[in-house]
Amino acid sequence: MKTVQLQNEKATKINLLDFKSVQMRTFHLSWIAFFLCFFGWFSHAPLMKSTIAVDLNLTSAQTTIAFIASVGVTIFARLGIGNLCDKIGPRKSYVYLLVFGAIAVAGSAFAYTWETYLLSRLAIGVIGASFVITQYHTSVMFAPNVIGIANATTAGWGNLGGGVTNATMPLIASGVAAFGLAEATESWRIAMYIPAAIMLVVAFLYWKYTTDCPKGNYTDLPTERPQSKKGEKGLFLTAASDRRVWILFAMYAGCFGMELFVTGKASTYYQEKFSLSQEAAGFVVLFFGAMNLFARSTGGWIADKFGKNSGLNGRVKILVYVVVAEGIALLLFSQMNTLGFAIASMVFFSLFVQMAEGATYSVVPFINRKALGAVSGIVGAGGNVGAVLYAQYLLRSGASLQDAFFTFGFIVSSVGFLGLLIKFSAEDEKAAKDEQNRLESLSKAA
Repeated sequence: MKTVQLQNEKATKINLLDFKSVQMRTFHLSWIAFFLCFFGWFSHAPLMKSTIAVDLNLTSAQTTIAFIASVGVTIFARLGIGNLCDKIGPRKSYVYLLVFGAIAVAGSAFAYTWETYLLSRLAIGVIGASFVITQYHTSVMFAPNVIGIANATTAGWGNLGGGVTNATMPLIASGVAAFGLAEATESWRIAMYIPAAIMLVVAFLYWKYTTDCPKGNYTDLPTERPQSKKGEKGLFLTAASDRRVWILFAMYAGCFGMELFVTGKASTYYQEKFSLSQEAAGFVVLFFGAMNLFARSTGGWIADKFGKNSGLNGRVKILVYVVVAEGIALLLFSQMNTLGFAIASMVFFSLFVQMAEGATYSVVPFINRKALGAVSGIVGAGGNVGAVLYAQYLLRSGASLQDAFFTFGFIVSSVGFLGLLIKFSAEDEKAAKDEQNRLESLSKAA
C-alpha cells in the first residue's frame, strides 16, 4: 500500500515501510507505545496465581480486587487523557504517560503489603489511558478512507502486548530465579524493571519523531488545536451530550471490556480448569492476544469498505454484526470442556472481539470532529467500565469463570443490538465524503 504522503495533510494510504513521513512515524510509534503500555498494564496478570499471590499471601478475592483497581482507575484516566490531548496535543500526552507508566511499573516491585500492592496496581492502571492517545493520534493523521484500518491496526498491534505479556513475563521471572537474582516467589519484582526501562526509551523516540498533527505541534499552530467557540459548550460536555457516544460506550464495554477481563483472567482459568502450569497457561493465552495481529485491522478494514459504499451508517451496521457474533462466540467458548476445543473456540471468540473493537473506532472519529479527544476518551472508558462490571459480577456472584463467561455471552450479544440506534445525518455523510474527495485530489495532484 504505497503512495506519496502529503506532509501537511492526512494520509490517504498506509505504507508500512515508510519511516520518513510524520504520518507513518506516528503510526508505528503509537502502536509500539501502546504495546508497551498494555504489556506493563497486564504484566502482573500471568504471575498472579503462582508467584505474586504466594509472595504477598493474597486471597482470591484480593487478586480480583487488584484487577478491578487496575482496570477501574483507567476509566477516569481515559476520560482525562482525551481532554488532555485536545489541550496540549497527543505528543506531549503520550510522553508524559510513558514516563509515569515506567515509574509505576518499576515502583510496584517495592510493594510488600496488600495495601501498598493495591496502590501500585492503581498507579499502573493509569497507563491504560494510552489507548485513547493512540486512537486520537492516528485519527488526526489519516483520511476517512483508511481511518478505520489505521485506528484498528495501531490499537490491535498495541493490544497484542496483553497476549505477549502473558507468555513472556513468566519466562522473564523464571529466568530471574534461574540466575539466582531473586527467590522464585520474589522474581516478579526484578522482572518489572524490563517493561519500565523500554517505556522510557519509547518516550524519548515519541518526543523526537512525532508531531501533534501533520502540520506540526499545537504549540506552534494554536489554530490546529481543537477548541470550542465562545458561547458553545466545552468539548467534553459537547461529547457527553450526544447519545451516540454513550451507545458506543456500552458497545465498547461489550468488546474491549470483555477482552480486558479475559486477558486478566484467562491464565487463571486454564490453570484451574485444565490444570496447566503458569508457563503453559500463559502460552495458551498468547493465542488470544495474537489475534490482534490482524483481527482488529480486519474489523477496521471491513468498516472502511462499507463506509465507502454505504456511508457512515454502513460502518455502524458492520459494528452491530460483529458485536452480536462476538457474544455468540463467547457462549461457545464457555461450553468447551476439552483443552483443544477450548483453545480453538477462544481463538474464534478473539477474532470477533478484535473485529468489534476495530469497527467501533472506525465510527468514533465521525461522531464529533471538534471534540475527538473527548469522544475517544468516553468511548474508551466504556471498555474499562465493562471489565470492572464483569469482575464485580465474578467477585459478588461466586460464579465460576466458566459460568461467568456463559452469562456474559448473552449480555454482549444483547448490547450489540444497541448499535441500531446510532444514526448519522445527511450533513455528516456529506462532510466525510467531501473531505475524502479533497484529500484524494491533492494526493493525485502530488
